[in-house]
Amino acid sequence: MTEDSVKRKLTAILCADVKGYSRMMGEDEVGTFHTLLDYLEIMNTIIEAHRGRVFSSPGDAVLAQFASVVDAVQCAVEIQEKIEAKNDDVPEDRKMRFRIGVNVGDVIEKEKQIYGDGVNIAARLESIAEAGGICISGAAYDHVENKLELEYKNLGEHNVKNIPKPVRVYRIRIDTETPDPQVSRRLKLPDKPSIAVLPFINMSDDPKQEYFSDGMTEDLMTDLSKISGLLVISRNSAFAYKGKSIEAKRIAENLGVKYLLEGSVRKAGEQVRINAQLIDAITDQHLWAERYDGKMDNIFGLQDKITKKIVAALEVKLAKSEQKHIASRETGNIVAYDAFLKGMEYLNRQSRSTKTLYYFEKAIKLDPNYRRAYAGLARAYDDASWLNLFGRLGLSFQETRLWMRHYQQLAMKNPTAFAIVLNAKMFYLERRFEEAIAEIRRAITIDPNDARSYWNMARALTAGGRPDKAIEYAEKAFRIDPGCMY
Repeated sequence: MTEDSVKRKLTAILCADVKGYSRMMGEDEVGTFHTLLDYLEIMNTIIEAHRGRVFSSPGDAVLAQFASVVDAVQCAVEIQEKIEAKNDDVPEDRKMRFRIGVNVGDVIEKEKQIYGDGVNIAARLESIAEAGGICISGAAYDHVENKLELEYKNLGEHNVKNIPKPVRVYRIRIDTETPDPQVSRRLKLPDKPSIAVLPFINMSDDPKQEYFSDGMTEDLMTDLSKISGLLVISRNSAFAYKGKSIEAKRIAENLGVKYLLEGSVRKAGEQVRINAQLIDAITDQHLWAERYDGKMDNIFGLQDKITKKIVAALEVKLAKSEQKHIASRETGNIVAYDAFLKGMEYLNRQSRSTKTLYYFEKAIKLDPNYRRAYAGLARAYDDASWLNLFGRLGLSFQETRLWMRHYQQLAMKNPTAFAIVLNAKMFYLERRFEEAIAEIRRAITIDPNDARSYWNMARALTAGGRPDKAIEYAEKAFRIDPGCMY
């Protein structure tokens, strides 16, 4: 396409999706699908009434464009109000709450589709919004500030993925927004040291290296979470602060922890530089800050240094089994590890791309004994079956589930908590609740800070007729992952 043939225009974009949609599909695929259709019909009617046009509706997402920013914002508010009214008549487990982002920007239009940063920013704003809430860009805010009688809260500048400059973000205050559990409940500090590892910033010249900084963050969380003497906040809640400018004390209060680990990663060729600092958020003191330089083939050694430094600073005693678990690394092949991190990036964002499978398969090809990669591949096939991706793979639903079981069995030859929880899920779906419970206990022993394990234990105990015992595990899941809406 030549520059002359590109049709550009300035337009307002509304992006919406359902909070917790994948969880709902996993529990009741058919029921969730039909419920979604009812909600989408409501949204389409409102969008048309505000002179908007839906130009894409993949899965649970809705993308619409408007000639007027005022129309787009008014439409977003009415959608949330009507959806909330609809929820009053829907059983609790079938209620859907949408997050909405609105932006105005220059886009490329081709064959009734639009592309460009204007669309991408709207999608990122939607991911920042709370369930039932609306976030708009600074550009949209400048258009509607004095035209609509709404309340706005300035959330500051956010670094948005694949967008070179930070984006000003405003939240529209509306009654339909679900109260943020991190704010509405003040969590007490536990009796043992508590820490949240915040997403490390990608300082590489290449923004595509962000998967590596995210992977480093998650690996540090994984190492620390194996320590029973620590409370470690889950990835889900910690990554909710990615790209947000919020003071350390407030984050610590929201998550109910005393300590925060933050830092940055710079990767250039085979050279890696990691800056890390441990903060006592209660006293606002920096306990230590250090720089770690090395080559990619020593990346695990750099991670171990940071973990040991944290353990020493917090004066945590390690059991012999924990020392063994932390020191163990599943692969010595750095290229396989890099492929695994790329696979995890797609898996964590529940991407509908088959690249998730590609990168895990690449990791396994490079290291056939990489059990964590087998677990990732099993999880990817599991997601593909529930997200209706099996057609893209040239497989049936049943064939996709068979591949998932195949790779799961390989992962279980040297299981991690990541693999065991998925194994327990299969037992649960087969209504073999006691076997699921036994598996989850094993996962908790390996990783005593895995919120998924505690939540799945609560579900299995409830389904197995012991709801009174389930409460304890549900509370532990929410304590480790206070931002999750399971």
